[in-house]
Amino acid sequence: MQGVKVLIIDADQSSVELLKICLEKEGYAVFTAGSGDEGLSRFSALKPDIVLLDAVLPAVDGWQVCREIRKTSAIPLIYITSKSEVFDRVLGLELGADDYIVKPFDGKEVIARIKAVCRRTGPKKQDEEQREVHYDGLDIDMARYELKVRGKVVDTPPKELELLFHLASHPNTVFNRDQLLDEVWGFEYYGGSRTIDVHIKRLRDKLDGVSKYWSLETVWSIGYKFELDEAQNEN
Repeated sequence: MQGVKVLIIDADQSSVELLKICLEKEGYAVFTAGSGDEGLSRFSALKPDIVLLDAVLPAVDGWQVCREIRKTSAIPLIYITSKSEVFDRVLGLELGADDYIVKPFDGKEVIARIKAVCRRTGPKKQDEEQREVHYDGLDIDMARYELKVRGKVVDTPPKELELLFHLASHPNTVFNRDQLLDEVWGFEYYGGSRTIDVHIKRLRDKLDGVSKYWSLETVWSIGYKFELDEAQNEN
């Protein structure tokens, strides 16, 4: 992984040193920050390829750091933290993290998870994939992580946007909840499949009545689909 820049934002020096040893052995260029505000500053200056983030930080906590990063960037971000409750895991993933590792960690597992996240989100995959979809009154731009409804930007959490993009990229295709968890979250999700229902409800609140040509539909006992009227193709 020569040339890949990793930013570790963690106040726990023992964890930082262990991560540095593991990462540098694999050829990563490692940079560190010991607080949330320093992490955000170094993130802006360095433009790293991946961020390893602790939730417990002085000045600005790791939850807020993730929020700030996700306002401008979709780069891979993994929590490595002692916060082990299901609530914490769910919160981290809801904020837009790509994975969540609980301390104490195994260095080989961290490297494996970094490689897995990079395979899912790396530049080659992004270049090959469609990154925008446009329908009547609806524009989704994943390069900017931006949702526009009737031409106006609507504030949307990262996972809501990713879920909508996934459904809208496959119009009239039915996905069950487990498929959506696997294909949008990309790993075992600790909050359970009900989170899909919550995200769909929030999206419907944002998109209610926008167009007669498409809708988010429930397929009872199976899952959900983005239903597209063929008339949309004529607009």
